[in-house]
Amino acid sequence: MLSADGIGIIEAAQPQGWVLEPEALRLLGMSGLPVPRFVWARSPAEAAEAAAGIGYPVVAKVVSPQIMHKSDVKGVQPGIAGSGDLADAYERFSRLPGFEGVLVAEMLSGRELIVGAKHDFQFGPVILLGIGGTAVEVYQDTATRMAPLKASDVQSMLGCLRGRQLLTGHREAAAVNVSRLTETVLRFSDLVMALGDRIDSIDLNPVFCSPERCVVADARILLAR
Repeated sequence: MLSADGIGIIEAAQPQGWVLEPEALRLLGMSGLPVPRFVWARSPAEAAEAAAGIGYPVVAKVVSPQIMHKSDVKGVQPGIAGSGDLADAYERFSRLPGFEGVLVAEMLSGRELIVGAKHDFQFGPVILLGIGGTAVEVYQDTATRMAPLKASDVQSMLGCLRGRQLLTGHREAAAVNVSRLTETVLRFSDLVMALGDRIDSIDLNPVFCSPERCVVADARILLAR
């Protein structure tokens, strides 16, 4: 069941039709999904304080209801190592349309996956899991199942991926924490069921998975019309 705070996030996003990333991460976090340490900074001073608390290096992303695809406007800067670079990024982002601040978040590492959902008018919510990152459209290596999911469904989806050896350990690469990944996908399935027909789609890309943990680095939630 969606909490009152979760409903409030969805309702506040209705004017633009999608949820701003800081609020999307907040919704995921309150639903039990692992998210990075982050702060929605609305001034350069707040950004500097956030980065100091999180610890450098950090990633900075523009927050604007007019910018859904941040990379298209160079609205993402990873690997910021100090306050000077962060101030420069803040100043540059502030010139973008509809600027409402900067998301400052911890840098993550690991294997990049995509976890997504689409509310199909005929079948209801459908969950996607696959090899993610910026090359997700190149690899097109995903598996889908109808929600709600069970642990066996997640295992079946992983087994269907052509790149599954990347997750279980390939040559020198360490295996990801499949238990944490399964838990993340199941909690995502629960959230999708709770959101119901309030959403059109959700994309979590990338989800960084390592031997220790899986964390959602980026989230896009499109609302139903």
